[in-house]
Amino acid sequence: MLKGRRTPAALASSGDRRPSRRDFLGALAAGATILGGSEAIAAPPSLAAKPPAGFVPMSIPGKVVKVSKGNTLQANGLWPVDSAAKAMLERAMTELTGLSDMGAAFGKFVHKDDKVAIKPNGIAGKQGATMATNKELVLEIVKGVMAAGVPATNITIFEQYPSFMAGTRIATKALVLDPSFPAGITVVVHENKDATMPEIKVAGVMTRFVRPFTEATAVINVGLIKDHSICGYTGCLKNITHGSSINPQAFHEHRASPQIAELYAQEVVKSRVRLHIIDGFKLIYDEGPLDTNKKRRVPHEAVYATTDPVAMDVLGWGVVDQYRKDNGLPTLKDADREPTYIRIAGELGLGIYDKNRIRLREVAL
Repeated sequence: MLKGRRTPAALASSGDRRPSRRDFLGALAAGATILGGSEAIAAPPSLAAKPPAGFVPMSIPGKVVKVSKGNTLQANGLWPVDSAAKAMLERAMTELTGLSDMGAAFGKFVHKDDKVAIKPNGIAGKQGATMATNKELVLEIVKGVMAAGVPATNITIFEQYPSFMAGTRIATKALVLDPSFPAGITVVVHENKDATMPEIKVAGVMTRFVRPFTEATAVINVGLIKDHSICGYTGCLKNITHGSSINPQAFHEHRASPQIAELYAQEVVKSRVRLHIIDGFKLIYDEGPLDTNKKRRVPHEAVYATTDPVAMDVLGWGVVDQYRKDNGLPTLKDADREPTYIRIAGELGLGIYDKNRIRLREVAL
């Protein structure tokens, strides 16, 4: 990932103040070992995940693959057919890694000794499963992870609430896994309270990330492309930050910017998330993130793959804006909902924000 720092202008625009001497000393005491004569105050243990020994996950800043295909949806116009999900994911992973074998391709991101967590997005599907990460795509991801050598017992699929999980059709509200999935897969919901890590302060707010996330050594993010009434756009970054923490509602002020960027910049997060696969079979271009107006939900019939959440969110934001223009609506910026957190994420070194440096590989099947 690129290294970067937020500029003074960016800090000022987000309402941050410069740290005082007290702030600096407090951070020093909390984050480093301070020696005083013969005494030492030990730093707290790192919250970063470490890949298995000798394994270096693939990272390709700025590269995004988009695979499109026509006639991918079932008769209800909501869910992809199994064969389309399989073919599109396989091609996306091949284009991303250069490897046609799915075990080898997923093996660029997960090791057989990893504990893998998969985070779908089901909030807009909680009533009728009309707009959520689709089980057909997640199933193929699970198969790819297992082909890389990860046993089913080391794979967890997690969501916030039972209704969100049911919206994906991966499991019922009672967390009964769909029978199409291999035995041994764990499904769990955290309900914004299942956390064991120490509290950390982010953007002035104390928070924790949830246990299914922090117990994983590798996370695969399977988000959507959606308009968001608060932050403008939700895709890669927000699905992790607000879908894996105990108090997401505390990070919504001023369009959730810079909070989304600063949450994702935490070592506990950026050390775990290795791959982003976007379920673009449908998208919501207005009145999101819930699926409250079916006229604003449209087929898109695409699957995206990347290691760069910033680049993907830049592109997804552009897709939403184009649909808005095509339907007589103002852009997100003109609607006073510009997702500025994406730019700040780029400044924090979390990925590529500059469109001229984003390399989109488009394939039509």
